[in-house]
Amino acid sequence: MGKSPAAKRPTRRVRKSIPDCRFQIPHLHHLFWCFIFLCALCVFAGNTFAQTNFETFTEIIKNGNTEQKRDALYQIRNLETESASRIAIPALKDSSEIVRATAAFSVIYLPKDEALQILLPLLSDKKELVRRETAYAIGKVRNPQAITRLIQVFQKDKSNEVKNAAVVALGEIGDVSAVDFLTRILQKKPKKEDKADDFMRRSAARAIGEIAQIIQKGKIEVITPKDFLPDKFVLFTPPNFLYLSRSFPIFINANTILIQTLQNPRESLNTKREAAFALGEISEKSAIAVLQVNLSSENYYLAEIAKESLRKIQFVQILQQKAETRAK
Repeated sequence: MGKSPAAKRPTRRVRKSIPDCRFQIPHLHHLFWCFIFLCALCVFAGNTFAQTNFETFTEIIKNGNTEQKRDALYQIRNLETESASRIAIPALKDSSEIVRATAAFSVIYLPKDEALQILLPLLSDKKELVRRETAYAIGKVRNPQAITRLIQVFQKDKSNEVKNAAVVALGEIGDVSAVDFLTRILQKKPKKEDKADDFMRRSAARAIGEIAQIIQKGKIEVITPKDFLPDKFVLFTPPNFLYLSRSFPIFINANTILIQTLQNPRESLNTKREAAFALGEISEKSAIAVLQVNLSSENYYLAEIAKESLRKIQFVQILQQKAETRAK
């Protein structure tokens, strides 16, 4: 039985009483100005927060205890800005060696020349910790003007840890003028079971490879091999110089010494691994044979690094062949 017209009326009246709840889209210009307002608010809040932090850091570095100063300097370093680094400058002269050593890394975001100027005096600090950390920090600044001073530190400082820090810094600076000095370290005979000498030689080989890497790619790639990925997932960046040793002949001698290092049975595995890495960065054909021998090394990491270095050389050779074909 159907409903009467009277029974249907309440339903119609109820429907008419339901408000229109459809979402009203605001005009685009309203959204635009809202966005601008929020951005301005964030910038203001961020600047206010930063200013408050800077004032706090300044006060702590001036009057805080050693642990408070160290914590503030760590936070300053993590900001990675010039303005933050300026706050840390007074800490370089703090009475605490721990604070001075920490401050060395907190000023590295200043302009290169300024950072180097204020860090160099700390290489003569009475405390080994400060000299060591300063050498490492100078490497992060990457100012080639530091090379001569770092070599002097290596030659005159009595601490092996400071010497090694100087070698590491030379690699991170990435200037070709340091290659000859680093090569001479490897030319000396390795001292058997001497951990300090092993670490020095290992660092020198690594530094040569890093300098080649920076020249060719503009940066240091920390992980070698590339996470031990399968071949099909490994990608290489085209180098800036197809023939590195032609453009920088100093690498010819370095390449020869690195090959001898890799062949030397008295050399530690640590140094051999870094030598294999460096040979891959220089990418000379003459290194292929010795790298192929080390593919069967009992040391897994040495074998993998040799494998990757061979791939790098092969990659460069393909680019060289293409360039020569185009030139014909």
